[in-house]
Amino acid sequence: MPISLRSRWAFLPLVLALGAISLYFLRLSINREAQPLPEGTHNAPDHDAPKVPVYKDIHREIAPPLPEYFPLAAKAQSPSDLPPVPSWNKPPDPHVPEQTRLYIGFTRFWPLLQQVVVSYITAGWPPEDIYVVENTGTMDANKRGLLTIQNPFYLDYHRLTKILGVNIITTPSLQTFAQLQNLYLSEAINNNLTYYFWSHMDVAVHSHEDREPFKSLYMRAVDVIRETQSPDYLRNDEGVQQKWGIQFFAYDWLSMVNVETFASLGGWDTMVGYYGTDCDMYSRLSMNNVAQPVQDAGMIYDVTTSLEDLEMLYRRRPATPKNKEEEETAVESAEKRDDDDDDTSDLKEATSSHPPTQEDTLNSTHYHSLATTLTAIQQAKRTDPERNSWQKRQNGGVGEPYYYDPDG
Repeated sequence: MPISLRSRWAFLPLVLALGAISLYFLRLSINREAQPLPEGTHNAPDHDAPKVPVYKDIHREIAPPLPEYFPLAAKAQSPSDLPPVPSWNKPPDPHVPEQTRLYIGFTRFWPLLQQVVVSYITAGWPPEDIYVVENTGTMDANKRGLLTIQNPFYLDYHRLTKILGVNIITTPSLQTFAQLQNLYLSEAINNNLTYYFWSHMDVAVHSHEDREPFKSLYMRAVDVIRETQSPDYLRNDEGVQQKWGIQFFAYDWLSMVNVETFASLGGWDTMVGYYGTDCDMYSRLSMNNVAQPVQDAGMIYDVTTSLEDLEMLYRRRPATPKNKEEEETAVESAEKRDDDDDDTSDLKEATSSHPPTQEDTLNSTHYHSLATTLTAIQQAKRTDPERNSWQKRQNGGVGEPYYYDPDG
């Protein structure tokens, strides 16, 4: 039965009543939410309370003490106390006519710095050409021996300069990556260098011993210098010669820089931070049609930790007497040294922990074992979600000169 227009007005009071009830409960709900929380409730906002900073948690687990990764160097009194560089890797004497200065920047974690320096030396790089750039922000504290080994910014100044024979340049304050690169460039300009090498500190290197004809990593790098100095280097069929800016050896883990080219582009942009700064520099080279050739001088591994004993880089193995007579002679000589020494305890300890050794052979099983170990270390870094976790392995040094928290 159809409802008339007059009958429809009969529903109006009901609709108005329902609307009024809905508005009442909605307002009640809003007022309840706006009510202040009971006293003592932690989440209650107090707009009148003074604002205080939120401090980071300074209570953290102290890392275990670092082991000694080069015991022989720790006992050495001079460079002669270390094993000789493998004969096949020894740099030419006299020095090659080319300048082969190598900069290695260091901020933290001494074991990796020591490893990269020793690996370059044993791969043939002359120690006097290696310059460690100490970028720790601790002024002369390392030079004066004021930092302990658990301090992330510690390095053994004496071992580097007096035992390994390399050079150290200390920055006056902590530099960014771009600032450090400009320091290398400035040093090269001030020393009238037309090119220089630089290397990351978290790498380890060795020569290609399984390639013929054999050349050390150092001499292969020298060959690259000679290649770039050829009048026809990067000259095309039309006689146009392209400029080069940087030679990459395993990306820039080891690089050779053309001083004139980098300086002409204004050097590194210090306003671009972290990993963006090398992308910026290398992109500017590309945009200016500057070549960035890829070269191969030797094996270069991206690592997070040190070999257990760096003596293995010198490629020594236990000496084996050729016959019984030679063995008896060696024993008699050792006994005579014991008799001539009033206190032989230190000598006996050194002899037992470091028995006589002889040089390994080129491309030996020991060489391949070393390569396998370094490959495994590199692979572990690649699969680590935090590939630079090695930078956090030391957290001591609180209260020592120029200390600052490496976490910021």
